[in-house]
Amino acid sequence: MKFRIRSSCVPLTAAVCLFLPSICNAFAPSPLSNLPTTTATSPTTLAAIGIRSTLSRVRDSLTSKERSREQLKIGIAGFYDRSSKLWEDVWGEHMHHGYYIPEDRTDHQQAQVDLIDEVLKWADVPTGAGEDGTGSPLLPTKCVDVGCGIGGSSRHIARKYGCTANGITLSPYQAQRGNELAKEQNIDNLAQFQVADALDMPFEDNSFDLVWSLESGEHMPDKRKFLDELFRVAMPGGRIIIVTWCHRDLEPGEKGLTRKEEKLLAKINRSYYLPRWCSVDNYVEIIEELGGKDVKREDWSYIIAPFWKAVIKSSLNLKSLLGLAKSGFSTQRGAYAMFLMLRGFNKGLIKFGLITCRKPSSES
Repeated sequence: MKFRIRSSCVPLTAAVCLFLPSICNAFAPSPLSNLPTTTATSPTTLAAIGIRSTLSRVRDSLTSKERSREQLKIGIAGFYDRSSKLWEDVWGEHMHHGYYIPEDRTDHQQAQVDLIDEVLKWADVPTGAGEDGTGSPLLPTKCVDVGCGIGGSSRHIARKYGCTANGITLSPYQAQRGNELAKEQNIDNLAQFQVADALDMPFEDNSFDLVWSLESGEHMPDKRKFLDELFRVAMPGGRIIIVTWCHRDLEPGEKGLTRKEEKLLAKINRSYYLPRWCSVDNYVEIIEELGGKDVKREDWSYIIAPFWKAVIKSSLNLKSLLGLAKSGFSTQRGAYAMFLMLRGFNKGLIKFGLITCRKPSSES
């Protein structure tokens, strides 16, 4: 499927004028308040430190340098602290792709809700009690949303099943906003949100019968540790669902992606604070090593592809441009990266992967 995005020079010129101050600020010297104050430092030394810091950031951006785990953790929190309000203003409470069947649908926010329901259906999450023929309730009772955004999925799942939902995010803004929306929607007795690291979750073993990760796995710098944690907090027999951006599976005989493919992904990584990508094959291999049962996978790239065109189109109006101008350089860079994502989808490099399995039961 091919996409062609055409934009006039007017929005582009306006965007450059609006965003130029933020771009300049992004590479400005670090604030003096961040420097040690135990000893006196001359103005010349301070200027030299500022120049070196600026040049370092420019160099890292231009070369798409890979970030360390700690840099990713700080950067992810800051990126979503700054960008989440703008996203909610334009797109609502769901910070993920939509389900585009038919592909020409224009009810974008409903498409996002439909994606949640269709993924749950695809993963064979029960929709009623007694489906095992014994009358035992099989509906999820406790859900964890790993990388919850502002909690749209968590609240929807809590309403759908009447279960509790605990959402975790690295962003203090997202956790606070998620709790605010839960209270506004009178569902705060079921859905709660907190700041936590998905690679070190603050939950006991065997806590949840539904472990849900929608478009957060791509942020995880250690995929094995990520999956270890998902399995750890899942109840025996619990359902684990991962929906994530991946790169294409390698062909037989291939040792890795091409240099051009790696270069494109590196640019996206700098914009969205991502580590190195992996494939759905890589995920499945780890899941099988961990003993996952009933493993299922699917590529839904074609189903969500129209979403990127819709997001780009929604940004080409005065309200969105003004909001983007105020949001800061990292959010603006993320907006530009949408075109890179679209290019990756068009080339078959970027895949929207679905993976599900059950944690082994205690007996097995």
